Amino acid sequence: MTSTDLSRACWFVGATYGHGHDDQLPRFLSEGYWENGYTDRYLDEVRSMQPGDRIAVKAAYTRKNGLPFDAKGATVSVMSIKAVGTVTANPNDGRRVQVKWAEKQTPREWYFYTNRRTLWLVTPGDWMNDALIAFAFDNKPQDIARFRNEPYWRERYGDGNAAVRFQWTEFYEEAARALLAHRADRTALVAGIHAVAAKHSLGYLQDQFADGREGPLEDICPFTAMGIFNRQMTYQRRTAIASDLAAFLGVRTPAPAAFNGVPLLNNRSSWFFPYAKNRKAGDIDALWNVFAASFALDDDDSPSVREDFAAAYDEAQSVKGVKWNLATGLYWAHPWDFPTLDAGSREYLTQELGLIGEYGPRAEAISGADYLALAESLKAQFLEADCPVHSFPELSVAGWKGASELSPSPVTTPEVENDTEVAGDASRTSHGVPAPYSITELLAEGCFLDQPELDRMLRQLRIKKNLILQGAPGTGKTWLAKRLAFALVGRRDGRMVRSVQFHPSLSYEDFVRGWRPAGDGKLSLADGVFMELIHAALREPNETFVLVIEEVNRGNPAQIFGELLTLLEAGKRTPTEALELSYPDATGLRTPVHIPENLYVIGTMNIADRSLALVDLALRRRFAFIDLTPQIGPAWMNWIVAECNVDPTLAVGVKERIQKLNAQIAADPRLGPQFQIGHSYITPIHRLETGDTRDWFRQVVETEIVPLLNEYWFDAPDNAARARTELLQEW
Repeated sequence: MTSTDLSRACWFVGATYGHGHDDQLPRFLSEGYWENGYTDRYLDEVRSMQPGDRIAVKAAYTRKNGLPFDAKGATVSVMSIKAVGTVTANPNDGRRVQVKWAEKQTPREWYFYTNRRTLWLVTPGDWMNDALIAFAFDNKPQDIARFRNEPYWRERYGDGNAAVRFQWTEFYEEAARALLAHRADRTALVAGIHAVAAKHSLGYLQDQFADGREGPLEDICPFTAMGIFNRQMTYQRRTAIASDLAAFLGVRTPAPAAFNGVPLLNNRSSWFFPYAKNRKAGDIDALWNVFAASFALDDDDSPSVREDFAAAYDEAQSVKGVKWNLATGLYWAHPWDFPTLDAGSREYLTQELGLIGEYGPRAEAISGADYLALAESLKAQFLEADCPVHSFPELSVAGWKGASELSPSPVTTPEVENDTEVAGDASRTSHGVPAPYSITELLAEGCFLDQPELDRMLRQLRIKKNLILQGAPGTGKTWLAKRLAFALVGRRDGRMVRSVQFHPSLSYEDFVRGWRPAGDGKLSLADGVFMELIHAALREPNETFVLVIEEVNRGNPAQIFGELLTLLEAGKRTPTEALELSYPDATGLRTPVHIPENLYVIGTMNIADRSLALVDLALRRRFAFIDLTPQIGPAWMNWIVAECNVDPTLAVGVKERIQKLNAQIAADPRLGPQFQIGHSYITPIHRLETGDTRDWFRQVVETEIVPLLNEYWFDAPDNAARARTELLQEW
């Protein structure tokens, strides 16, 4: 097969559907087409498939054993590429495309970066996408080590000592799976739970019945069962209770001795359902149903299974008092797949990640469909190198403001009898009022620019209203953009700072206003993130609001902004310049819109990405542009030595090697300064253990810098090989 055209879309499709989940691939290969197995889904996407697009038939699943690398006992996502071809014709019926299939091939397995969706569009330009496309269509090997050591997967599968913080996850997953076996008949489970409770003097499993009696709980849900070792008590006691429950369930993984990132139930409200006197007949069954649906989703991520999970989630939400605790229970059972939404995590979502939605202390719990959408959105964000957290356990740790992930002193709250009949929010210390934030805090967090330069950036932002940070990979564009936004606002307040990432599929309808599916199956007009922020800024004219746009040149800014591109200009931020939008609002009115003075925009742009188009001149005229360069100077050196525990002598060697490489890159006429290696690559995310500096730098070179150099010098591989040798020479 010829080399892949990196300007073309690539489609990864399923071929197993129909009665009994029959494999349709032999039929597709023999008759020269691919067919969408649904009559009500993916129709528009199938219509968008063009002649010349690549297509690959895939099957996604998970595996724990028999892998070509050490998975450290964890389950790995796998995607088998079973056939590849090229789309030759599309009748635009949303169901079928003609395909010229390549010669029959032996299925090849791809790991980690997978998708179970029936139709997955993979566009070139991102290194993961490019690697998958090359693997599928050009028979290139997968750089498994690079994927294993990406932030999203490093904790579970990475080299070195990465996977130490969340060793509890394997035990929780196995315990949850063992509990599922008791769904149909809970008699033995209830007896086993009471036996464990009696051994450890847990007196809170006493029910109150409609006839006035009090006595032992006669039924239990899986979340309440797991809750017996997820309450406020010492680590030692939690481990002992978990061990005894594991012995009853037949769990072989040892009970954890540390519980970093595990939210706890309040001791005074540790059930997920009310007392029997107030309990509906199907309450406990509803909790078992969503528990089972979560495991079904593990095995099959098809739309129908997702809908079943969402429906079960919504039914479980009808159980009195469940609210946000349902997400915590699902997180216990699937810590890498579902987020906990306890109070601390919800506040982190809004304060730090700028997530849109109602997640406050008194907010109503979200629907099952929204919970799934949130999980998928966060997983995509975790893949970004600049995201402050890269997994749901990391998110949980970050949200737990009142306890350090490395604290030697576990929670020591004494046992309290259960004197309330409903579960409350999983306990976390509240973050309180957003902390003040200025350039002082920005510098203290590890910014390697000096204060006058940061002052200049803020001054330009205040004058121009719109600012773009552009620079080479690893120069901290997104990191700095969000913190500049907080400094402009004056406090670290996620309500005032929102983030969005531009990409080729983002449209005006997503960003400004357009038609969206409604709950009744119809379409309704809805505002996008930019209009939501405009409304918020208009409601609170004395506050400062900032929209951070990541990778602004990855989308089509002129098309995405539409008529609001004109109104971005600092001199047109008045009601007299208001324009009507392409769509009316939800009430049907075409009220003219203007961008208020108190709304600012900060964008980021990777100027080394050769797959991206130049920014429209109209957009350039409305933004101030700031160039970010690698900051490998004294401030960086002091930070990595003091804060990251990098060996001082070796830090000098790291600096000299990277500066020499950057000089070579800058002098290469095919590249230039915009392709230099940024300081983020050589700034450890976590504090290193003493003596780990050599291993850390070697891993960075092999898994991050060398793959980037291979992309830079794709037409001169000897250059990349020489650079690797020089980086690691005598190291």
